Amino acid sequence: MVKKKVTNLKKRIIEEMTVDYSNALDKHFDLAKKFIRITRDGKVDILAKEKIGGKEQILLYMIGKLYAKEAGLAATDGVGNEELMRELGVPKGSLLPWLKDLRDKNKIKQIKKGRNTQHSVAINFVENTLKKVAGKLEKSR
Repeated sequence: MVKKKVTNLKKRIIEEMTVDYSNALDKHFDLAKKFIRITRDGKVDILAKEKIGGKEQILLYMIGKLYAKEAGLAATDGVGNEELMRELGVPKGSLLPWLKDLRDKNKIKQIKKGRNTQHSVAINFVENTLKKVAGKLEKSR
């Protein structure tokens, strides 16, 4: 009887709690490609940067890294501070408070690798972020 309960629990966990991140990326692909481009070497380009705020640029960049990793164009979905400053053209004094705010709101997670720190977006914020940016760009037209 105990073994049957364990088997049923295992089945329920797999059916109801398991997340396939590639499905989330696939589901929002058409919306993401309106704002994000990825180069063959895994770099992310954000379209319409001048029309969105810094935190949204960071989130879109990190979403782009998720797509780049899924495509095999990037080894990781993590993004370091230097990469964000270089690719988004954001000074450190602006970047660090934005990253802290995003971490405090649990929109991104911080990954420490020795002395290096990287950040990645929480997969559950992909849809919300893309829809928020789409709405903001619609209003700016």
